[in-house]
Amino acid sequence: MSLLDNLATAVMGKTMVGSQGSMVQIGMEMFNQYGGLNGILDKFKQAGLGDLATSWVGKGQNLPVTAEQISSVLGNSLIAEMAAKFGMTSEELTSKIAQNLPSIINKMTPNGEVPADSSNLLSMVMKMLK
Repeated sequence: MSLLDNLATAVMGKTMVGSQGSMVQIGMEMFNQYGGLNGILDKFKQAGLGDLATSWVGKGQNLPVTAEQISSVLGNSLIAEMAAKFGMTSEELTSKIAQNLPSIINKMTPNGEVPADSSNLLSMVMKMLK
């Protein structure tokens, strides 16, 4: 994790408490693993779930994603690694990601498109806090 990512995590940790703060840390970890927002969206497209990812970016209704789809897209080894890091089971983690990922991506793309600076997590987190 880079210095800026550590700073973003610290800022979010002070701003959001409890499970919401944990989800921010999980999200930051996941986005870092795949190179930011575009990387996550690409993973969903490669897995044949581009329609889901597109709905989260667009201004319309966000389509739901299942825990099984999250496991399929991210892979069991990354899920197991992240679950252990955050003191959860793989099932708990994929369930939390499935519940929150559509709205997180929706908030990261308020104008219905991926921002040009989507790889700069600190900038995106600060915009979400406004």
